[in-house]
Amino acid sequence: MEENKKIETIDEYIAEYPAELQVIMQELRGFIKKCAPEATEKISWGMPTFYLQGNLVHFAMNKGYIGLYPGESGVSVFIDDLADYTTTKGSIHLPLNKPMPYDLIKRIVEYRIDENKKIVQERLEKKKNKKK
Repeated sequence: MEENKKIETIDEYIAEYPAELQVIMQELRGFIKKCAPEATEKISWGMPTFYLQGNLVHFAMNKGYIGLYPGESGVSVFIDDLADYTTTKGSIHLPLNKPMPYDLIKRIVEYRIDENKKIVQERLEKKKNKKK
């Protein structure tokens, strides 16, 4: 990726990579959009991000893998299903030489949608209770 160039869209981010990696990222992007059709796209923390009542997931190309960043809860809830993958507190390394685990990604994205909805609902309830 070109140094010091401010990436403002997911298209710009993907265009910085070789064609074979662009295809992989576009497939992942399309799949996430299908799982979260109401989510908006943006660049956050320098990565493609899907946003719906808060950040859902980010992804980023790395050497040999795509990092999927669903946050700490998006990893911890699925930790047993992620035994075959390298994980950190908030990321999952999806190796480029293995099939993309779309079923698992779908469950993670759906979990994050529900989690964000609950967070927003809790905030609304707190505000409502403060006004009483």
